[in-house]
Amino acid sequence: MPRVAKELSAVGVRRLKQVGMHAVGGVSGLCLQVSSPEARSWILRTHIAQKRRNIGLGPFPEVSLAEARAVAREYKSTIRAGGDPLANTYAAKKTLKEERARVVSFSDAAEKFIRSQAPGWKNPKHKDQWLNTLATYAYPTLGAMVVADIDTRDVLGVLQPIWYEKTETAKRLRGRIEMILDATTAQGLREGPNPARWKGHLSLTLPKPSRITRVQHHKSLPPDQVPRLWQSLLAAQGLGAIALQLLLLTCTRSGEVRGATWHEIDLSTRAWTIPASRMKSGKEHRIWLSTPALHLLSSLERTGPLVFPGSKGQPLSDMTLSAVMRRLKSSAVPHGLRSSFRTWAAESTNHPREVCEQCLAHTTGSDVELAYQRSDLFEKRRQVMDEWADFVTSK
Repeated sequence: MPRVAKELSAVGVRRLKQVGMHAVGGVSGLCLQVSSPEARSWILRTHIAQKRRNIGLGPFPEVSLAEARAVAREYKSTIRAGGDPLANTYAAKKTLKEERARVVSFSDAAEKFIRSQAPGWKNPKHKDQWLNTLATYAYPTLGAMVVADIDTRDVLGVLQPIWYEKTETAKRLRGRIEMILDATTAQGLREGPNPARWKGHLSLTLPKPSRITRVQHHKSLPPDQVPRLWQSLLAAQGLGAIALQLLLLTCTRSGEVRGATWHEIDLSTRAWTIPASRMKSGKEHRIWLSTPALHLLSSLERTGPLVFPGSKGQPLSDMTLSAVMRRLKSSAVPHGLRSSFRTWAAESTNHPREVCEQCLAHTTGSDVELAYQRSDLFEKRRQVMDEWADFVTSK
């Protein structure tokens, strides 16, 4: 027969100071575990489903000898009946862990969302824009709130104060809050409809942004003023003015010109191929180099990989080209020159719309049309770009 431990009194238990496991009797398997003279706890050593288990019953002396024996007897009774005294404990711990995992603040959820999405954003500035608008307008109200608790009133509390005075910012902020809350729903952190959704929800409370503010288009030049601008650029000094000349001749965006590399340009085939990673559309774009564009690039000195290097080998800043336009006292901005080209093409040529749009790297047509029309119409665009160059340099 197994040895029966001597039943110790409360005083006898207090005297146990030697490190180790001490049986205290009264209930088989009940022991006082001494880790150090100051660290002692109750352990019930038993078998559950034929497996050896050590069940902790709490620290001594916070849990008294009498309390430890009472709990041990209850556990042993449950085991004899075929139950598992820890089942409810494990279930409770699992539930608590799940509940704690769901308690995520909006600011934590937002920053996690931005980290996950930022690698796919083409413009690194987008991350800063997200962080700044959320920190300025959303976090003071929503930042510390648990995402599961955010409702429509909370979202309106963020948007209403800026909806009329900073409409464009408020519009973007609403969309960002909606995406963040959609992500938390997908992660199981909240349930129910998204309180930041627009259609059929906030649209019934807030006026449509387009009814508050008019869209401000980039300032452009009437086509008949473009040749005069070209002559001013030829007389201007600096790399920024030369970069603007190429932008005007190729109908490209400021960032595409400033980030241009010699690797992208093939003077022998008269083609400038901008990789998808640098295009707003996310698709590679080939540009025919007209004779003026070809001469311009051929005249430049190659001092590194960039066609238009700024200080310390970095691309020219995004303000450089705008500053040139201001010095020339032009009412337009660099991006508006694309509009000047499009107006000229529509009013002064008979080239098909899709060809002109391709010159601007715009995608046109339905998904079905695009699925079948896979050509970049490069050969047809050659004529358009040559005619545009002739027009630009006509004076």
